[in-house]
Amino acid sequence: MAQLSSLVAVAAAIIAAMVFSSVHKVEEGHIAVYYRGGALLKSTSGPGFHLMLPFITTFKAVQTTLQTDDVKNVPCGTSGGVIIYFDRIEVVNFLIPSAVYDIVRNFTADYDRALIFNKIHHELNQFCSVHTLQEVYIQLFDRIDEDLKLALQQDLTSMAPGLIIHAVRVTKPNIPESIRRNYELMESEKTKLLIAAQKQKVVEKEAETERKKALIEAEKIAQVAEIKFAQMIMEKETEKRISEIEDCAFLAREKARADADFYTAKRVSESNRLKLSPEYLQLLRYRAIASNSKIYFGKDIPKMFLDLSAFAPGGTDKSPGDAGSGPELNSRMKELDDGL
Repeated sequence: MAQLSSLVAVAAAIIAAMVFSSVHKVEEGHIAVYYRGGALLKSTSGPGFHLMLPFITTFKAVQTTLQTDDVKNVPCGTSGGVIIYFDRIEVVNFLIPSAVYDIVRNFTADYDRALIFNKIHHELNQFCSVHTLQEVYIQLFDRIDEDLKLALQQDLTSMAPGLIIHAVRVTKPNIPESIRRNYELMESEKTKLLIAAQKQKVVEKEAETERKKALIEAEKIAQVAEIKFAQMIMEKETEKRISEIEDCAFLAREKARADADFYTAKRVSESNRLKLSPEYLQLLRYRAIASNSKIYFGKDIPKMFLDLSAFAPGGTDKSPGDAGSGPELNSRMKELDDGL
């Protein structure tokens, strides 16, 4: 009875071990590949719990999500014979699930060792062997990651379709200390040169700013002068128009005055022509003669002398040989007045 119970216990333990070894779990983002007796089986499994033959069948989970492989301490010899080391190169890649079986069959489950790590060493040494230290360390360093990515992807497309290189990140390589100090000194001098060039640009910019300010100020002064000149021209034109208007008004007034004077003179002339008849002129003649104190008649003035004061009222001095008398002259003038 004791032997039976021990056999049952052993059988239960064996069955439990078989069940435990046959049940396995595959994590999300992985594909399980199976080996039986060392041979790769064609069947694969996705995430979850699965069963397999215990003890004789094993499995390996292959990641199909985005992963990063770190390639460290990669030596590289330049075309000048200088050995440099890249501390770390990161290769971001992912595997398409449908290509898991073919890649594992051709390159094992550790496919990244042959397809990525070894290829990085090869491609990086290929790059360094045709470039100088100056180019690798400074001039072409920004191209290394892109060149490695393109070279890797080109080889993987033909050798292992389904393995995709997403990105490659390369750290700055380690170079000999003496060369590094020279580069640091060169960078220091280059920095000084850049600072001097930047100062020169600042000075040039300040001079350009001052020139533009002076130009703007001159343009402002010129515009103000132009505005003032235009204003002065407008004022002069306004004064000219006002003067023309005043001249026109003065000319009109003078013309009107001249027309009035002409009309007055014309009317006076017409009046005189009607007024100055021969009889009126004769009257004026006698009045002029009467206003004179002495009148001389005859061909020979010394032989004939007439003193009109003798004919004045109350006059006493008379010459018996005078040519006329006062009453006769007054009567003649009266007759002329009556005739007029």
